[in-house]
Amino acid sequence: MSIKVENLTKEFDGRKVLNNISFSVEQGEILSIVGFSGSGKSTILKILCGLLDADSGNIDIGNGDVAMVFQYSALFDSLNVFDNISFALQERKEFRNKYTKEQLKEIVAKSLETVGLSGIEDKFPHELSGGMQKRVSLARAIVTQPEFILYDEPTAGLDPVASTVIEDYILRLREETKATSIVVTHQMSTITRCSDKVIMLYDGNIVFRGTPNDLLKQDNPFTKQFVSASIEGPMKIAATGF
Repeated sequence: MSIKVENLTKEFDGRKVLNNISFSVEQGEILSIVGFSGSGKSTILKILCGLLDADSGNIDIGNGDVAMVFQYSALFDSLNVFDNISFALQERKEFRNKYTKEQLKEIVAKSLETVGLSGIEDKFPHELSGGMQKRVSLARAIVTQPEFILYDEPTAGLDPVASTVIEDYILRLREETKATSIVVTHQMSTITRCSDKVIMLYDGNIVFRGTPNDLLKQDNPFTKQFVSASIEGPMKIAATGF
């Protein structure tokens, strides 16, 4: 299932964070959304998963299930890994009472196996490293077999090796679930390793769209500034992010 966004606009306190933007993601593709802080990247994800309403525009995401992988895992501290991963299956009305306890155990175990963390169902988030928490959040995202997976800075706060592990699992989940995915990221390795295509936002507008290779060519001032991580260029650092 594909995602189609047309003329999306969102305003906060008189400022257009998203200014009439349009893009699409075909079934099974991974789109990376990049840009400096405050450019509207995470706002798009929040609108797509229903946490925010758009001011105007059209979003076609079908009737498929949408999973969100949050920037800092967003696990429930008071719940163990089993209850964190199975939370949607136990609490969402379309899944509630659908599975027996034994079936839930099998589903959670399979999800953990997919992200390389078998046998940690009884552990609590504070007993896990940051990278393990991220992988648990991936397992939680796929437990409902979503057609769409939205990743908000999935490697934030991780060292390079842990980041590579998460990138590997993003690619693995795409292969295993066939989900259509959007990744908000600043990390060049995530962009180049995981993306089929990229859009760059600045001041609420799309200032670049293309492949990771197109981005690396740095053939416009926006891509040049982003790839080189320069403070000199057309993009100015925003005081606040969205």
